[in-house]
Amino acid sequence: MNHSASKKPYIIVLGNEKGGTGKSTTAMHLIVSLLREGFSVGAIDVDARQGTLTRYLENRKRTASEKKYASDILPLPQFEPLHVSENNDQEKSQKEDQKNLEDALERFKNNDFIIIDTPGHNLYLARLAHSYADTLITPLNDSFVDLDVIAQVMPETLEITKPSLYAEWVWEQKKNRAIRDRSSIDWIVLRNRLTNIYAKNKENMEQVLNALSKRIGFRLISGFGERVIFREFFLSGLTLLDLKETGQNLSISHVTARQELRALMKAINLPSLHERLGQVV
Repeated sequence: MNHSASKKPYIIVLGNEKGGTGKSTTAMHLIVSLLREGFSVGAIDVDARQGTLTRYLENRKRTASEKKYASDILPLPQFEPLHVSENNDQEKSQKEDQKNLEDALERFKNNDFIIIDTPGHNLYLARLAHSYADTLITPLNDSFVDLDVIAQVMPETLEITKPSLYAEWVWEQKKNRAIRDRSSIDWIVLRNRLTNIYAKNKENMEQVLNALSKRIGFRLISGFGERVIFREFFLSGLTLLDLKETGQNLSISHVTARQELRALMKAINLPSLHERLGQVV
């Protein structure tokens, strides 16, 4: 279903300068959630060298083919992986990266949403992708090891000493976005691998993140708990939203994770279909 002939697609970027935080898993569940809501979705993997989202979608396409699932059973987005320019001249390399990204965005311009997954390290192409975000989602494992990506914290007092390099270049891309088209970026930090068990570390993380959100300007929301099922989904290309449609039995863990996903989608607060179209559909 394509609703965006006269509207620019809403761009969601998954970004973090650290790997293993759940960017691709979150991206995949966002993609399928939006597809199942009737939106058209384009997906771009800027992390094509690692290619987690690329392989996830290839696994999904293979499963659909092998099981002969129709598109309403296992919907797929438009998809394109992007490779970083290998030109040794930095200026030419950056121009190539910019052109490749802009060309991909142009090819997906008739979609309602574009989801961009970025690598867990500092690349020009990744920084550039951040500057196109309407919503930037930074998944963060619930530990002080991962918090260091966003800010440096004193061990005894938990005082925030300064934002990290990643936080600084997110701020830089916010400025670039404002200069380019006078738009803003809604930055969300997504706490992943949460536990239901009380722990002092969890309480301290919440305290620091709440203080940091006010200081450097992001929204803080809860993501997914630590669940083996997310790793199991990858090989088949499935998500939490595909289990009922593909005839699989739901365990208590599946049901709980689906509730987490529903809460996550609500908290992200993306534009509704009516808001995107500016009309009754």
